[in-house]
Amino acid sequence: MKTISLTRPGRLDLIDTPQPPEPGPGEALVRVHRAGVCGTDIGAYRGKQPFFSYPRIIGHELGVTVETLGPGVENVAVGDRCAVEPYLNCGRCIACRRGKTNCCTSLQCLGVHTDGGMRERIILPARKLHRSAKLTFDQLALVETLGIGAHAVARAQMEPSENVLVIGAGPIGLAVMQFAKLAQARVIAMDMTASRLEFAQEHMNIDEAIDAIAEPLARLKDLTDGDLPTVVVDATGNVNSMNRSLDYLAAGGRLVFVGLVQADFSFSDAEFHRREATLLASRNALPGDFTRIISLMESGSIDTTPWITHRCHAEEMPVRFEQWLDPAQRCVKAMVEF
Repeated sequence: MKTISLTRPGRLDLIDTPQPPEPGPGEALVRVHRAGVCGTDIGAYRGKQPFFSYPRIIGHELGVTVETLGPGVENVAVGDRCAVEPYLNCGRCIACRRGKTNCCTSLQCLGVHTDGGMRERIILPARKLHRSAKLTFDQLALVETLGIGAHAVARAQMEPSENVLVIGAGPIGLAVMQFAKLAQARVIAMDMTASRLEFAQEHMNIDEAIDAIAEPLARLKDLTDGDLPTVVVDATGNVNSMNRSLDYLAAGGRLVFVGLVQADFSFSDAEFHRREATLLASRNALPGDFTRIISLMESGSIDTTPWITHRCHAEEMPVRFEQWLDPAQRCVKAMVEF
């Protein structure tokens, strides 16, 4: 079957792999129809993704249909269209026992720690499938991306009308903005790329946009009557941005790192202490996030139509991928069809 493998940094190959066996107890064999390209895939392609080894079948943003069920599966049926929760957790560790399955101590994320879904078929734990009779395969493949933003907003405990700065207007930053607006926060987006800020202004209903290069601190003070934002979410995955992010935070505020970088970050302890700041990491998403997002998408509360700016068939993907990395392409989300 057609499979996309990241053989080494900078090298994607379309290969042929065997069809999966019959699913075992609690498992489902699914047919992959869509696979989204995300920042994790890009970081791995550039050789900068933590917790990654090569070669690897990438892909964890998936829209699938159920083809065959193993014994004991009751949550889905053959023919169901589903989004995939790609975080394979153990169910036994301290995090899992406390309901934090997103940061299981032995977590295996599809396409990162273990082979993912950029192939025609894959066997998955059925409990990781979230069905919808209404959503398209494109929409289902976007649920995981939105889940990252939903979880980050939940971690920050955003409140109505408070000033929230989202640094980075890529797909993860956009997902954060989406749920910050649903929380009725006042959202300020910051990025170095004008086209990304334009996209956020046009499609995410943000309140303000700031050029990250042109004296952002002064602009933030102007926009918040000198107070600065009470929540800052850094979604850049850039250590220099993360190191500066504390400068933009109000006293008593919450700083959330949702971007992931393979480096150490640092900032002034005196400034951190002076603000009595709260520092939070946000990793992946929880099962409840998937359920909520599917419901919001089905009701029309979230419109994902503008998100997919580029697409191709699996056969084209190894060639097209490099093109999508060109900023001139203005790629927000690319979708691979199988």
